[in-house]
Amino acid sequence: MASVHKQPGKPFWYCAFTTTDSIRRFRSTKTKNKGQAEAICAAWEKAEKHGRAGTLTPDKAREVLTAGLEDIFLVSNCETLKTYTVRQWGKQWLESKLIENTSRTHERYAGVLERFYRFLGARANKNIAGVAATEISAFRDKLAAELSTNTANLAVKTLRVCFGAAYSQDLLTSNTAAKVKKLKLRTFGKRREFKPGEIRLLLQAAGDSEWRGLILTGLYTAQRLGDVARLRWNQVNLETKEIIFHVSKTTAVLPLPMAPALLDYFEGLPSTDNPSAFVFPKVAELAKRTGTLSNQFYKVMEQAGIAPARKNVETGEGHNKPRTPSALSFHSLRHSAVTFLKAAGVSDAVAQAIAGHQSAAVSKIYTHLSADDLRGAVNALPDVTK
Repeated sequence: MASVHKQPGKPFWYCAFTTTDSIRRFRSTKTKNKGQAEAICAAWEKAEKHGRAGTLTPDKAREVLTAGLEDIFLVSNCETLKTYTVRQWGKQWLESKLIENTSRTHERYAGVLERFYRFLGARANKNIAGVAATEISAFRDKLAAELSTNTANLAVKTLRVCFGAAYSQDLLTSNTAAKVKKLKLRTFGKRREFKPGEIRLLLQAAGDSEWRGLILTGLYTAQRLGDVARLRWNQVNLETKEIIFHVSKTTAVLPLPMAPALLDYFEGLPSTDNPSAFVFPKVAELAKRTGTLSNQFYKVMEQAGIAPARKNVETGEGHNKPRTPSALSFHSLRHSAVTFLKAAGVSDAVAQAIAGHQSAAVSKIYTHLSADDLRGAVNALPDVTK
């Protein structure tokens, strides 16, 4: 049985216990407090018992150490050490992020945590201090295999912030997730822009559907699919010929002039008495489901004959095999816009400002650009509708 002792001339209490090799050990607890020393000694003895029984798994070791720390804290502070399970801390952290994040960012964080809980299984209901970096690495690798490298890296980034907050609250001795590296992106094919002829084919395939409007808006504003899909009428001013985007990725408010071809399209849309109504209501409904919009746009590319048809061939791998990224996507319209602007002789600073690229250098230059500079730039874009 383990016991604590004092040695003459030594300031710390020593613990006497028997190790798995049946040898009696005498080790300093590094504390002058007898109560703390007894708690440390008890934890060592408990770990040794599991070791002799062959049940000292990594999870059991973390459990023993956590219980020992709680006992030590109780002895030192006469209060219980505050602990959280992975799930409890995730819930509290998400609630705290509601104040500073957009709804889409919050949904993304919640999605990552839900996947992490499912990966951990029963471990999600145990102390967050017991989560090892190897578990987070395994979670990252599973996401990369089933979904994509980008998704896996985004999950790592989210867990770094979540575990970092736990560390700042003294729930962890270190940010475990910060020890996990992001994966290097594999390049399957360089993303390219749509050529003018391809854009005309897209417009023909879209016909009179809302996708025609999304394609024109994406091209002439260089904005992302999600932001275009969730565009509301109170962001559109036909008198000043301007659209104000609320960029979800950067939370920036970006006012952009409308190119003549885009203005013609918007002026031809039916009016509404509800300023908060979506400009593209059917597509806005699809935007609630991640990935649905991209898949719908791929179908438009298929119909236009500029993307190979995706065959639903049974491979036996189900959804566990990541899809090879296409060189063309809605984001390619963003590339097209910048390419057209530069071909028209527009400066890099103006092109970057319209696209909403964020950097300190661009921001500094952008503050000197006038609305006339931007309007002159978008007016120089080719009319792909003719």
